[in-house]
Amino acid sequence: MGFWKNLWHFIWDDDSIWSWFTNIVLAFVLIKYIVYPGLGFLLNTSFPIVAVISNSMYHADSFDEWWEHSNEWYITQGIKKEQFEDFPMRNGFSKGDIMVLYGVSQGKTKIGDIIVFHSGKPDPIIHRIIKKQEESDHVYYLTKGDNYLTNPAPIQSNDIDETHVPVEAVRGEAVLRIPYLGWVKILAIKTICLFNIACPMEYKTI
Repeated sequence: MGFWKNLWHFIWDDDSIWSWFTNIVLAFVLIKYIVYPGLGFLLNTSFPIVAVISNSMYHADSFDEWWEHSNEWYITQGIKKEQFEDFPMRNGFSKGDIMVLYGVSQGKTKIGDIIVFHSGKPDPIIHRIIKKQEESDHVYYLTKGDNYLTNPAPIQSNDIDETHVPVEAVRGEAVLRIPYLGWVKILAIKTICLFNIACPMEYKTI
């Protein structure tokens, strides 16, 4: 009993740097191997939580002002203002936000939903579904970041790009936004980049 009592005191009551370091390690292990997988099980996805690392979904203005200078492309895709107003998170979100995802069955997402998908890049992409396309009994999504005035050039990677996303590349649908908390991850990786350790391209311009 003495060992466990001393260990408990070391973790919770000791003010030494080693106790502080041990708490960080324990928190990392707890989150990575217990909390994160547990959330994934409950939310039916291997990516229950993601940090937003770009401004591709950012709205600088009110919805009406944003629509006024962004509507042309959406109208060509058959989406009217009244329809967009009913989309989830119609006002977008910002770099540094945390998004909670829920896994959805293949093909069950709707136009306007915000999905996270893999394109072969180090970090997944989070964009809005604009159109569903069926090819040879297979479903693909045309997606777009709200902050782009026109649809950008396809992001080619492993034959997957944001204009032609197969349903099996989708990791989940964004159902909840937690502002700012994602900056913890972004700043941590940016700090690593300062020491010239392997730095993903996405973080070099932050």
